[in-house]
Amino acid sequence: MREFSDEFVFSFIEYLQIEKNYSSYTIEYYKKDLEQFFLFMRSQGIHSPQEVEYLDVRLYITDLYNRKLARSSAARKISCLRSFYKFLIREKLIEENPFTYVIQPKAKKRIPSFFYEEEISLLFEACDRTTLLGKRNLALLELLYATGIRVSECAGVKLKDVDFEMATILVKGKGRKERYVPFGHFAQEALQIYVHKARNELMNEKGEHHFLFVNSRGGPLTPRGIRYILSKIVESTSMTRKIHPHMLRHSFATHLLNNGADMRTVQELLGHSQLSSTQVYTHVTKDHLRKTYMNHHPRA
Repeated sequence: MREFSDEFVFSFIEYLQIEKNYSSYTIEYYKKDLEQFFLFMRSQGIHSPQEVEYLDVRLYITDLYNRKLARSSAARKISCLRSFYKFLIREKLIEENPFTYVIQPKAKKRIPSFFYEEEISLLFEACDRTTLLGKRNLALLELLYATGIRVSECAGVKLKDVDFEMATILVKGKGRKERYVPFGHFAQEALQIYVHKARNELMNEKGEHHFLFVNSRGGPLTPRGIRYILSKIVESTSMTRKIHPHMLRHSFATHLLNNGADMRTVQELLGHSQLSSTQVYTHVTKDHLRKTYMNHHPRA
């Protein structure tokens, strides 16, 4: 019998990186989930993938609930392990997947946090348009709100991906899927000012690269750097709430739907493969619909 080994994990992670194109953030979580699963199985006297049976998996899931893990965390771990075993079957390393009949716990649906339009205006006003970094920050903020792209997608945008004439951007999303997303004149103006009056100066003598957004040292701006910039912008406003980068993406979708955009269009713009992923934003728009009804129906 072959024991759980780094070889299995290495091959699986390589598969996630190359074939599935998962983000480094997701892969790190998967590594931790696999490590915790291996430790639990060893504590049960199980040392090889072939030994794991459905009842062993049930014991593991019971342990997850005894630790009072959130349903979303438990669901992610089970999804990871089911994928891991599917991979082992594909590679002919095992014959049966003990996770096949495990029912995935449904994560509690959360209403996405978003900025109201007045709050978005405060964010734009907080950007100092007189400095090089301020011009960059405004362009970054405008693009994220105008397109709803993910932070990881934004960090990967290159100059050649931006078509100023057509006011569109080529986005490379999850699973290597590409999509074109339009942006409005506010984002276009901010991007042009940044590209022509700030980007080259920020790059200075740090060498040439083709990424659209650069950090203060001239290198490519990372997702972590983008999160830091957004947090600093919020700190400079009168808002007291915490921000996470996805709030701009949530705001993009929510404001489109509030103003009459159809679900399928928003789905395509966000790069969602399933419409159900986009439908979460309908929970947000119900409040808008109720206000509209109360303000306009003669018998409200």
